Amino acid sequence: METNSPSREWFTSPFSYKLYVNTTGDQAEIFVNQLIQYLHPATASLVLDSACGQGLISRRLASLGFLVTGVDLSAFNIDQASEAGTDNPEFYLHDIRLPFWGNYFQLALNLSDNFGYYRTRREHDSAMRTIASSLRPGGLFVIDYPNTHYMESKLAEQELKQVGDTHYRIQNGQNSTHFLQTITVTDPSLKEPLVFSLQRAKLSLGDFTDMLSFQKMQIQEVFGDYNLGAYHLHETPRLIIVAKK
Repeated sequence: METNSPSREWFTSPFSYKLYVNTTGDQAEIFVNQLIQYLHPATASLVLDSACGQGLISRRLASLGFLVTGVDLSAFNIDQASEAGTDNPEFYLHDIRLPFWGNYFQLALNLSDNFGYYRTRREHDSAMRTIASSLRPGGLFVIDYPNTHYMESKLAEQELKQVGDTHYRIQNGQNSTHFLQTITVTDPSLKEPLVFSLQRAKLSLGDFTDMLSFQKMQIQEVFGDYNLGAYHLHETPRLIIVAKK
């Protein structure tokens, strides 16, 4: 995402996280619990939560005994996440396309639909390079992404959501390479509605295989839903990849 890109404006807006945490927050915590049971990392493992938002998943991981570092490109999110003032998890304002700590973490996560919004393949590769470089040899990386092939046929033209007094109208579309969204936010605190336009790359399992391989990571497992069920090309809603450095 470029400095003033529409995607960045949405993800650094407080209305973005408000929508996420009130519609998928509980599901995200359940998914993390199942994921940790499957991966079974050692207690006190060092974990990177990439695009951590306001720290919901980071705090859950810390409560399970891991030493967690959360990074996000939204100063608002990091300020909110850091309010508790605890040493674990710890939070940093950071753009994951740029280098971070090297050969440090044993597990890295990119969950909750936070990937795929960069304008170019080079930027996606830069994010992958940062994550791969941050892992120790043998470290694991988990990314959660919509299953493009499933989503192409299931895309709702419009969704209406309400969180408290905030209303969201989400208009969806697609072309051959991207999913498109226009999100209109109305709220009593706003003089006029806010409108955000997003585009998300239609990345496939093959695309991720190439990107990960280029960073010396190999796919170990692929799941198709938050219950860690099998992945099927046209039948399962998620593409959840576990890769090893």
